[in-house]
Amino acid sequence: MTQQLPVRARASRYRSVGRLLTVRVLGMLAVLLVLSIVIFSLMHLAPGDIVKNLLGNRPSSPEAVAAIREQYNLDDPVWLQYLKWLGGFVTGDLGQSIRLQVPVADAIGQRVGITMALCGLAFLVALIVAVPLGVHSAVRAGGWADRTANSLAVVGLSAPTFAVGLLLLYVFAYYIRVFPVYGAGSGGLDTLRHLVLPAVTLALGLGAIVVKLTRTAMLREFETDYVTSARARGIPESQVRRIALRNAAIPIVTGASLVLTFLVGGTVLAETTYALPGLGTLLQDSVLFKDIAVVQSLTLLVAVAIAVIALLADLAYFLLDPRIRRNEART
Repeated sequence: MTQQLPVRARASRYRSVGRLLTVRVLGMLAVLLVLSIVIFSLMHLAPGDIVKNLLGNRPSSPEAVAAIREQYNLDDPVWLQYLKWLGGFVTGDLGQSIRLQVPVADAIGQRVGITMALCGLAFLVALIVAVPLGVHSAVRAGGWADRTANSLAVVGLSAPTFAVGLLLLYVFAYYIRVFPVYGAGSGGLDTLRHLVLPAVTLALGLGAIVVKLTRTAMLREFETDYVTSARARGIPESQVRRIALRNAAIPIVTGASLVLTFLVGGTVLAETTYALPGLGTLLQDSVLFKDIAVVQSLTLLVAVAIAVIALLADLAYFLLDPRIRRNEART
């Protein structure tokens, strides 16, 4: 009988995880469906003739106009155009880029690696620096280390991304000449070297958010009864901090997920400043050129990435907090 209890507990936990994932995935799909309608509608409600936007300033003949209308199904009803576009998006057929004259999937695939590497490196730098700094700031609350960390966080939150990028370029690429000025390099370590300054540029502002959240969460945990009891029992302070940090993990995970979602959608300025051939510059150039197929697909892909990150954050809450697991098991 006693051996069956752990088995039942694990089965209940798996059912809870499955129920949680099902509800969250269905909610995510509903949100993405609404967003796809909004994105499609905004592109087609934009001022001007969509055919002229696609052709630009080039001279156009009736045959060219007819070809464009046929290629983009512009003679179909709007609802049918939307269903064809959404069906193509789901199956991987994102259309043709009018500016690059290549499939949109190929244009995105050629640049997604740079953006993912930049986001991953910036996120890693932000967490490695910000979480220990936030913990130390909470431990030394009111001291010079705390005041210094708060001042750096305020500067990181206030400074615009492009201004920080230009400053780092001047100091470390022009004056000291440690890092390259622009571009993505030739691969491997050379690409990593080119991504250091852009990653630090993004990590400064994002790390400031994580510092503030970590400090606040740790201060709240330090004021709880279990921390006071642990200290009274003579438990080493380092162990007390680890316990408090584990209990403060949920707001930190929340902040980290928000940081990561901002990174996914906010690399345009950093990539433009450092001339990186990533998704940010692709989106910027496509908007300026009115390359509708790229703008629609890339915007929805960013929305999908943000929704997946939010889903992973919800799953992390479930795994980190046993109270959430108990509540899910009772429902």
